[in-house]
Amino acid sequence: MLGVVVLVAVVSAVGVGAFAVWDTARAAADHAVDLEGDEPLPPTIGEIEGGVNVLLVGTDSCEGANAALSGACQAGDTEGERNDVTMLLHISDNPRRVTVVSFPRDMLVPIPACPRADGGEYSAMSSQMLNASYMYGGLACTVKTVEALTGEDIQFAGAIRWTGVINMSDAIGGVDVCVTGDVHDPHTGLTLTAGTHTLQGVQALQFLRMRHGVADGSDLGRISNQQQFMSSLVRKLQGESVLSNASTLFSLATTAMKQVTEGQLLLSRSLTNPTLMVQIAMAVKDVDYADIVFVQYPTRYIPGNGRSDVVPVRDAGDVLFAALRENKPLVLTGSTSAAAGAPEVAGEATKPTPEASVTPTPGTTDAPADPTDAATPPPADAAVELPSSITGTTAAQVTCSQPQR
Repeated sequence: MLGVVVLVAVVSAVGVGAFAVWDTARAAADHAVDLEGDEPLPPTIGEIEGGVNVLLVGTDSCEGANAALSGACQAGDTEGERNDVTMLLHISDNPRRVTVVSFPRDMLVPIPACPRADGGEYSAMSSQMLNASYMYGGLACTVKTVEALTGEDIQFAGAIRWTGVINMSDAIGGVDVCVTGDVHDPHTGLTLTAGTHTLQGVQALQFLRMRHGVADGSDLGRISNQQQFMSSLVRKLQGESVLSNASTLFSLATTAMKQVTEGQLLLSRSLTNPTLMVQIAMAVKDVDYADIVFVQYPTRYIPGNGRSDVVPVRDAGDVLFAALRENKPLVLTGSTSAAAGAPEVAGEATKPTPEASVTPTPGTTDAPADPTDAATPPPADAAVELPSSITGTTAAQVTCSQPQR
């Protein structure tokens, strides 16, 4: 997930200069995955038209260097490669808004029939954990599974392995996260003292995977960790001039592409087009923090099954996706997490506003225009209050994870 988000953000932010990585983008296309309905894009630079859906997946591969990062891999307790992290990035049409929907890996959902690598087809299944979709049919199957659940058409997708996350977080220079007390997760090996920490490399991966050290120790608590990390990443990219430093951007872009050629980052063929990357970034670069929303798809635990398998609450999920299709502002009414021990809101962040330069018209003064001369702005769209079962935060909210109790 981290590699895909950064890949799109940083390569695109270079604008026309993104074509400096054209050769590596062509290499990425050689390793790409085809999705149903893939269509070529016109070779023009500008904001992408309409809404966009990008599925971001983090997998638990035991291949190569990834095996040393997991006790389960070393013990031989894993079967295949699964999508442990599944997020849908939705970019709305004008006005632009960004919503990231996280789907619990243990959520029981139908998995549709998916194509096999040998040309055959996996049979549809009525109820399986979401993270089994990648094991059965790879990235294309996970896309089809989430499309069936949400009713959305997903045009673009990417999957990243653990080693890719480590390399991308190193290239970024770390992301700030905070915890309200000392935490320790014996499964990932991460230990943090109370306060704020800048995490990169292995520690960043451990924080994204950690669940036993925070909240109620469930996968739902881990999702809130991931949302905190992603929200902080957005603020860093936009607020610390990362996206205005051409040298840093080129380094990040080439690092991301290297993950592709080394097999740590997999993209849909539609996402390997540098023009598309530019179009997506130009569409989201000015979105306010308050309009960048991170939510968890609503679920409920199966009675008597502990904090493990969950099932989707479809009526609440339908409210969310109806609002996204209608491009309505979202109002969060639930807590910051569906897990007990939700993250605490530690403050609000405001997106930096660049100073505007004013070039006076010949024969006029430098005085600002009379505000009454401006056109009356259109009325704001009616906001949709999401059901309280849909939890989450915005990029404007600075949250801190709570230790497991």
